[in-house]
Amino acid sequence: MAKKNKRPTDLNQRAKSIVDIATGEIEDTQEEKDLIKAAASAMGRKGGLKGGKARAESLSAKRRSEIAKKAAKARWHKKG
Repeated sequence: MAKKNKRPTDLNQRAKSIVDIATGEIEDTQEEKDLIKAAASAMGRKGGLKGGKARAESLSAKRRSEIAKKAAKARWHKKG
């Protein structure tokens, strides 16, 4: 099911968008926003795949060990 465009909350902007849709100046679809969102998501994913590996390469062995110990302590720490 296709998503509807969200209408602006400002009364004047909402009225203009309704008139634009009624006159055919803009379409009442989500396709363009979905394409833009998909492209941005792909770009973010591409950078995200590089991040952890680059960080691991830049850290020293001692610092990686400190981070791992802190994470393990947080995972296994029991309250009260």
